[in-house]
Amino acid sequence: MSAKLPALFVSHGAPTLVIDPVPTHQFLVELGRRLPRPRAILAVSAHWDTDAPRLTTGAAPHTMYDFHGFPSELYEMTYPAPGARDVALRAMELLAGAGVDASGDASRGYDHGAWVPLSLMYPDADIPVAQLSIQTARTPAEHLEMGRALAPLREEGVLILASGNVTHNLRDVFTHDMLAAPVPYAREFADWLTRNVEAGRIDPLLDYLAQGPSARRNHPSADHYLPLLTAMGAGGGGEGVKGRLLHDGYTYGVLSMAAYAWD
Repeated sequence: MSAKLPALFVSHGAPTLVIDPVPTHQFLVELGRRLPRPRAILAVSAHWDTDAPRLTTGAAPHTMYDFHGFPSELYEMTYPAPGARDVALRAMELLAGAGVDASGDASRGYDHGAWVPLSLMYPDADIPVAQLSIQTARTPAEHLEMGRALAPLREEGVLILASGNVTHNLRDVFTHDMLAAPVPYAREFADWLTRNVEAGRIDPLLDYLAQGPSARRNHPSADHYLPLLTAMGAGGGGEGVKGRLLHDGYTYGVLSMAAYAWD
């Protein structure tokens, strides 16, 4: 039996993270080298939002360029990792056991919330990947429960890699330089989140809009926050189950690039 792999949440920032000389770029490169090699990866991306959970089942998902106006070299990059249909089907089985209906999608590719961090962590693109959607119409608690249902994958050689952003106010990004110091409202929310993750406090994280400082400013929509809860659920998801801060950094002053692990 494979050693249990951690559940991870990483902040992926702008698509240019894959080429930008920022600390988070190097962190992800080194993270892939440090981790035990998984037999497959289940990626949970902020950039696939569906009414009900869906999983990629194609044999060779294509690289999606789900962004506009970025450097031309990004549109020339590919991430040709094979699909992981077996992992997708196993995930559907686990979700069904928790009363959650999920379906497969054979035509969906890898969006940049998946391929940008993966291309830094596993540049050879030789580990099979299945991607799982989020559902912004569903609650934070439902995303936590989805993660709990998927936790057995960690003992089956599958790395659960959730990707979003600890703070994500895009309206303020373009008023700051890439390496600008963090603005107070983003730093306060990120520090609050880290304290709760490290203490294993679930309720405040589920009720983040009411309890998190400047939560609506940091997360005008829930899409980049919800993957964190799925990772937390997959990491144990119980009160007192503590996560670890792996990386702390900022881009454009307003995007916390924090990353966490639940072992």
